[in-house]
Amino acid sequence: MTRRPNFVFILADDLGYADLGCYGGRSKCSPALDRMARQGLRFTQGYANSSVCSPTRFALMTGRWQHRLRGGADEPIRSNARGNAALGLPPSHPTLPSLLRDAGYATALAGKWHLGYPPHFGPLKSGYQEFFGALSGGMDYFTHRDTAGVHDLWEGEKEVALKGYLTDLISERAVEFIRRKRRQPFFLSVHYNAPHWPWLTRKDQAESKRIGKIYHFDGGSVATYLTMIRHMDQGIGRIAAALKAAAIDANTIVVFTSDNGGERFSDTWPLVGKKMDLLEGGIRVPYIVRWPAKVKPGGVTAQHAITMDWVATFLDAAGVEPDGNYPLDGKSLLHVMQKPKQTFARDLFWKMLYRNQKAMRSGDWKYLSIEGDEFLFNLSKDERERANFGKREPGRLAQMRARFFAWEESLPKHPDATYSVPATNADLVMPSG
Repeated sequence: MTRRPNFVFILADDLGYADLGCYGGRSKCSPALDRMARQGLRFTQGYANSSVCSPTRFALMTGRWQHRLRGGADEPIRSNARGNAALGLPPSHPTLPSLLRDAGYATALAGKWHLGYPPHFGPLKSGYQEFFGALSGGMDYFTHRDTAGVHDLWEGEKEVALKGYLTDLISERAVEFIRRKRRQPFFLSVHYNAPHWPWLTRKDQAESKRIGKIYHFDGGSVATYLTMIRHMDQGIGRIAAALKAAAIDANTIVVFTSDNGGERFSDTWPLVGKKMDLLEGGIRVPYIVRWPAKVKPGGVTAQHAITMDWVATFLDAAGVEPDGNYPLDGKSLLHVMQKPKQTFARDLFWKMLYRNQKAMRSGDWKYLSIEGDEFLFNLSKDERERANFGKREPGRLAQMRARFFAWEESLPKHPDATYSVPATNADLVMPSG
């Protein structure tokens, strides 16, 4: 009998669409990921569920629109939510790791959680059997303190004090898990904090001390940002090597993506917009898939995909049924992974409290509303979203607007949800998601 596939889901934090070499990046900062793309499949129309961190992670865990849960409506969950019983992923909700765990998979998260704080929420309460990493949104790479100055490094439900550069600690723990669990099916989440601010490389411990309490607008450069990506890429190379050394790489599905669009030093070309925007640069992200047993090398697909699809995809590949009481909103990409040209049509939706943004993608067309101003773009001709077709095609605009509002009406209302953008210089100072 053929062994069920293993799963390694690698999530970068605030990585832009074009930051990697295989997506037209500005320098050779990603040789391991570029190699993974050559050996597997690259999506050109992959999206995050949100343009900010924790909402996307709700969708990744549940396979459903993040707005279905109160915690998924905040943009993002902030450090001051510690002890809040509403802002988090309810342990009673089935998740990708809980469904795979119950089907006999070993499950682990190495890296960032950002889905609520103890005692009400946590990785071990939502399907992961092992956890090493951080609970909050952003943290210093050397002191392991969050934006509020609270130490935030955990082994299971126990706080641990370790020395080391955070990206490397996450990579090391992922490799160690693979070595231990190589003889049984496993699901491993590797959620890097890189290249999220503060912008620090392995050589920047003195800069970490200078900054002290993390301040978003202090420091950084394109060179530092690309080096942070390179450090993460080196860890991903080590993960790939561990899979090969264990002779399980052929039947392991490895997926790499980002939780939202890029930040200040990222590259989104040819797109515009960044994190917190529903312009393409804020929501379109790299998707790379490697599965030598089933996915041919060097593939490219134009399939429209979104973060929550990976729940349906992994369950499909493992032969595990979703919980009937919590129907998935995501779609399985398994067929597309094996036949990249055989894409299927679907509508995708986004909404953000920040600037009252609304967006819908359907085929080549995108409906966008920002603070009441409406736009209609043909992305097949204008990925930079510069030419507004709204007045030329009022019927299409009205139709897409109506479909967006019908989708929005199908979701629960969370009138107390908030977004986290400082009152000063909001265009430059982003939240810690």
